Amino acid sequence: MNAPLHQEIPPSVLNDAQALEHASAQWDNDILARLQDYIQVPAKSPGFDAAWAEHGHIETVLRAAADWVQAQKIAGLRLEIVRIDGRTPVLFFELDATRPDSTQTVLMYGHLDKQPEFNGWRNDLGPWTPKYEDGKLYGRGGADDGYAVYASIAAVQALKAQGVPHPRIVGLIETCEESGSYDLLPYVDALRPRLGDVALVVCLDSGAGNYDQLWLTTSLRGMASGTLKVEVLTEGIHSGDASGLVPSSFRIMRQVLDRLEDSATGRLLPASFHCEVPPDRLAQAQATAAILGDEVTRRFPWAHYDCEGSRTFVLPTTTDPLQALINRTWTPTLSVTGAEGFPSLEDAGNVLRPYTAFKLSLRLPPLVDAAQAVQEMKALLEDNAPYQARVTFESHGGATGWNAPAMTPWFEQALHAASRAQFGAPCGYIGQGGTIPLMNMLERGFPKAQMMVCGVLGPKSNAHGPNEFLHVTFAKKLTAAVARVIVSLP
Repeated sequence: MNAPLHQEIPPSVLNDAQALEHASAQWDNDILARLQDYIQVPAKSPGFDAAWAEHGHIETVLRAAADWVQAQKIAGLRLEIVRIDGRTPVLFFELDATRPDSTQTVLMYGHLDKQPEFNGWRNDLGPWTPKYEDGKLYGRGGADDGYAVYASIAAVQALKAQGVPHPRIVGLIETCEESGSYDLLPYVDALRPRLGDVALVVCLDSGAGNYDQLWLTTSLRGMASGTLKVEVLTEGIHSGDASGLVPSSFRIMRQVLDRLEDSATGRLLPASFHCEVPPDRLAQAQATAAILGDEVTRRFPWAHYDCEGSRTFVLPTTTDPLQALINRTWTPTLSVTGAEGFPSLEDAGNVLRPYTAFKLSLRLPPLVDAAQAVQEMKALLEDNAPYQARVTFESHGGATGWNAPAMTPWFEQALHAASRAQFGAPCGYIGQGGTIPLMNMLERGFPKAQMMVCGVLGPKSNAHGPNEFLHVTFAKKLTAAVARVIVSLP
């Protein structure tokens, strides 16, 4: 009988211990230093730095990553920085297959743009000041996810070091992800002929339930965002003169938001913003809840205070691990992420303010259409304003969430094998509350591809907030695990 054209690569082909040894050496001797350089550059995403092109920070980190990849001198690897006028650039690399008769492609994804500084960093830390302490690299963007291009190449190098035949590999590293990846689709379209027949996507921009095993992201929430503004006056007026006659813009804001959210429970009121949790995702959440227990809620830096001799912590919305997982992955949730129209506390006189503006971030369940949600949100907030106040909602766009396609047997087996080899435990499955717009784009473009969406953002790593860190030991093991999954592609 003739052997099938594509066979699963036997586990013995890749020596997992050697792969980890090689990846660890690469991280210790090179990647850590490169990421420390990267953290120092305030390469904020265009949504937070309108003058990104003039400032040149994105160009700096992109060029540094490109130069590093070239310096690795991987046989057969071709790299270029691709540019479209008026858009943020991308880094693209490709490496021909060394496995006979291999026709499929592995696509590796990451990004180099960053979230803004935020406040509340530890006194000895800062967003642009890297610090390596207790196995953690602190600083903005290292974990989310400037490490991705370096780890991707290190995984390839681990294969090359053992002479392991591999499929064709391409890399796409963007610089607009933190702004919603609005520049990415034109690049995907332009590069589509060169992407090939993508059978596996490796996206290193997600999270982990703990640092004790490999974690596969099974879903991502969508997002609708915008600025809600309530105007009642053209200028501020003495509060003693105007209050009681001029309605407070803040009170009107509260009334308008009450149309969207039950302030007592946090439940979003429009039924169309909700969806049923698929049975397979519910079963996975139950298994993950059993693994993580109260770590699902303990991972956050809860505020606390002393009361009658004991320390009291703010309570989460639920202490049930399963419900907590569902709340942060399949439940729509409203957050106010910014405000305008308020003077600082030290400058706040007795003045009735002319307007209140909030920046809203609405996380949507994976199966809810974001464009429709944005339209409904605008109508709900603007129509029939109290006191005929000027109420406007300026949309900042939306991104529909993502529910991972069904896993094929080879992919599921490869994930568990890689996790057991590097961590001594099977792969865990977890939904994430964040948004990666690329995943829907890629699934539409490559509907047969398996999606290895994973990352280093585990407990307390705090992407987007203060004291963001990258867990280096976990990153080393993840790098080696990625190498194992790549060579398992049949």
